[in-house]
Amino acid sequence: MDTPAEISIRPAHRELLDQVLDKWSLSVLNELCEHPCRFNELRRAIPDVTQKSLTATLRRLERSGIVDRHVTATRPVAVTYGITPLGKTLRSPVDALLEWADEHLPAIEAARSDFDEHDGGP
Repeated sequence: MDTPAEISIRPAHRELLDQVLDKWSLSVLNELCEHPCRFNELRRAIPDVTQKSLTATLRRLERSGIVDRHVTATRPVAVTYGITPLGKTLRSPVDALLEWADEHLPAIEAARSDFDEHDGGP
């Protein structure tokens, strides 16, 4: 039986994964996979995010080609964010990670509890 190829996490991989899997990016991607949103719609859908954090998250995702920013020349100017075709390809791997987390969360919580009991807490 062949051994699986070793996965090497290069700095570029780490940077991208940090950006895509961070606290707010997953929430933004979840919303935008459903439908395009304006900034304030996203703020209402993700109530704990600050304006500054949401702006930074959207800019990072836009820079990576995952989110598209569409400006409509109206008065006032309307900006709508949507998921790009590249961004849509994240849905399946993110869903797989969330399924894994759901399946293994009880074991992880038990391990954390055991660790905290023996090593004095987090």
